[in-house]
Amino acid sequence: MRALGLLSCIVAASLTPRPPFLPVEVLRSTGGLPAHIAGSFQRPIGFQQADNGQYFVFDRRAHAVYAVAGDAVKKIIEVGAEAGRVLDPSAFDIDPADGTFVIGDAPFDGARIQTFTASGGRLGGFALPGRHMPRVTMDSFVLGGIGSIQFTGSTILINHPEQGSLITELALNGTPQRVFGELRPTGQADPGVHLALNSGFPLVDPTGGFYFVFSAGLPVFRKYDAQGRLVYERHIEGPELDDYLRTMPTAWPKRQVEKNLLPIVPAAIRTAAVDRTGRLWVALTSPFTYVYDRSGDKIRTVQFKGADVLSPNSLFFTKDGRVLVTPGCYIFQVR
Repeated sequence: MRALGLLSCIVAASLTPRPPFLPVEVLRSTGGLPAHIAGSFQRPIGFQQADNGQYFVFDRRAHAVYAVAGDAVKKIIEVGAEAGRVLDPSAFDIDPADGTFVIGDAPFDGARIQTFTASGGRLGGFALPGRHMPRVTMDSFVLGGIGSIQFTGSTILINHPEQGSLITELALNGTPQRVFGELRPTGQADPGVHLALNSGFPLVDPTGGFYFVFSAGLPVFRKYDAQGRLVYERHIEGPELDDYLRTMPTAWPKRQVEKNLLPIVPAAIRTAAVDRTGRLWVALTSPFTYVYDRSGDKIRTVQFKGADVLSPNSLFFTKDGRVLVTPGCYIFQVR
């Protein structure tokens, strides 16, 4: 009977009147890193730019971060379990103001967060308590470690639902500052499934407050004010999600993942980001991205096209109104 909790939410969503579907806009790349540089990265899942123009590429498979300027590429973070290096990294974000950045990784099955200067010098780091278990699948990958991270320059936001809330805000030394965002009820008796269905992307809104986008289960996002109070919740819906909803189970059997027997839940959302005007961009696991205004209304459905249509695994908005996208390290002009 517990599984009926999520099922009833799905049924309720299907009965909710839907707005007219928006035509799909194709955004074509206006630039990007040179092809010989972009092609040298193994699995880039972060392409960001500091306000001074410096580009950074986070390559998950290479366990590395690169600084790129023109044709010059410099590896500034190397692979390794020791302090100042990264092992099995999963999340990356910069402070555009000065290029300092944070990385979440998982040496020895534990979750760790480190802070670095723009040149790769280590400023500090800390380990999160307990083990951070993989929960969500994306394509053929099992997503483990810290799934998403946001760096404000003075604090770090992560999704750590084991703490009982959607968003945990930490000082740079790891001291908890606050937690907020009530976990959604799932009706799941398995704690692993319950946590997976409360995994997602905590996002800072540059115009004020925060968003949280659930990565799996019923596609939903929430808006919170600067004090962490819920402003609204919106369903993410459109024809591009129909197959996911139609085939979404109500029970997830456990599978062997390395040494662990875990329930692994397929993701609905590949990544999400907020542009500098406060609009929320939500990239689905299919090659479509929905754009929502500050009131939570969907205003665009877009596809990114570089050499071919992209399924973004990261989005980053620059101060001059461009969006940087991986894979491919492409640049798009957005309005």
